[in-house]
Amino acid sequence: MSTDPAASDMDTSNGPLTSFSQCHVGILSQLQAFEELPVLQAAAVRARTVAAQTLSLFREAVFVHHADEENELFPAVLRSAVAGPEADKVRAIIRRLTEEHRMIEARWKSLEPAVRAVAKASASDLDTAAVQELAQAYTAHARFEEEQFLPLAQTILSRNGNHMEALGLSLHLRHAPQPMAHI
Repeated sequence: MSTDPAASDMDTSNGPLTSFSQCHVGILSQLQAFEELPVLQAAAVRARTVAAQTLSLFREAVFVHHADEENELFPAVLRSAVAGPEADKVRAIIRRLTEEHRMIEARWKSLEPAVRAVAKASASDLDTAAVQELAQAYTAHARFEEEQFLPLAQTILSRNGNHMEALGLSLHLRHAPQPMAHI
């Protein structure tokens, strides 16, 4: 094996240059990732916004909606239904819808801590499958209610205008601001 002094000098002289070149590779790689930062930041902001809106949705809409149905709408329809097959059908649908409410609420309760973490920009193990299952369950629930129960409720409550008006008044009073008492 011969040692060529010129080749040895070349390796030694390239050593520091190779180090600079490798440093550039690392810097350029990180700069490419840095270029993605605005998009990632926008996605993170969107994630926090959607999480906060979803928390509000369940607290201010879904739970209130379920309570309105169970405390006002369902009893009003059942009271106005004709005894026999119609009332039996109404009871069966109400039972199904109420069970779906509890299932949807239970699924939400299991997801809520992770959604709350996302809203606060904290690390979270948000279960994608569970999110999809909840959304699909609520979609199916709403579709059934829209296609089956609400048309039936319309038919039943429309037989007597006072029944529909009573339901409207009851819902209004349920959501009317409470007067402040003065001592």
